[in-house]
Amino acid sequence: MNPTWSRFNITSVVLGFAFLYLPIVLLIIFSFNESKLVTVWGGFSTKWYGSLFRNQGLMDAAWVTLRVGVISASVATVFGTLAALALTRYTRFRGRVLFSGMVFAPLVMPEVITGLSLLLLFVAVGLDRGFLTVTLAHITFTMCFVAVVVQARLMSFDRSLEEAAMDLGAPPVKTFFQVTLPVIAPAIVSGWMLAFTLSLDDLVIASFASGPGATTLPMKIYSQVRLGVTPEINAACTLMIAVVAVGVIAASIVNKRREFQRQRDEQAAQRG
Repeated sequence: MNPTWSRFNITSVVLGFAFLYLPIVLLIIFSFNESKLVTVWGGFSTKWYGSLFRNQGLMDAAWVTLRVGVISASVATVFGTLAALALTRYTRFRGRVLFSGMVFAPLVMPEVITGLSLLLLFVAVGLDRGFLTVTLAHITFTMCFVAVVVQARLMSFDRSLEEAAMDLGAPPVKTFFQVTLPVIAPAIVSGWMLAFTLSLDDLVIASFASGPGATTLPMKIYSQVRLGVTPEINAACTLMIAVVAVGVIAASIVNKRREFQRQRDEQAAQRG
């Protein structure tokens, strides 16, 4: 037997996937449970999804979460891409080490410390906590993830493509938008999806930065779970899983199509 597919390795993989995904599968199954008891199967039913959409508190929290996620991921993608360009293209400038450390600090900083620091900042500048502060907080801690993804792509980018475009008379800005940006677009899309997913999932930092009228869905779910898990919570979590899964699949399809188109263009250029 091939040692790569030994019985021990197969068992380890199966147990690992079961440990990671079996709770999620059970959550999805019990979101269709007829019974109010989340641990007792009472038959198949979708009534809890209807109850979820009639729950105004959960729907308001979901709307806040989606808005925060889209806005923070979009702004973090722009700033993260610019930071990655600065770190990749300008390897020697005064304060580069400090700048790099500030960009990547949220990667290793505990969320409690990040949340508390942002709370103290908002209080110091007199900014009332609410939708704006939650969005700013999510931009702060998701930007570094975008920078990591885009920087990894820029490290393998062929600079001769930009040089050829500028030799043909294209200014730097036009070169970036017509040459560089299309090549690194899959990494940018991946960074946006990662930032959006992290924003949807965040609980700790949002708890420090939120205020009246800015309760996110994870915060709402956590507050209700403390009083007991209900089938509505299972339905809400299942929809969150579905949104993230659809987004990841869509991003993967887009990236594969772009990669396939790029390979076709390269082959056509070589034949020409």
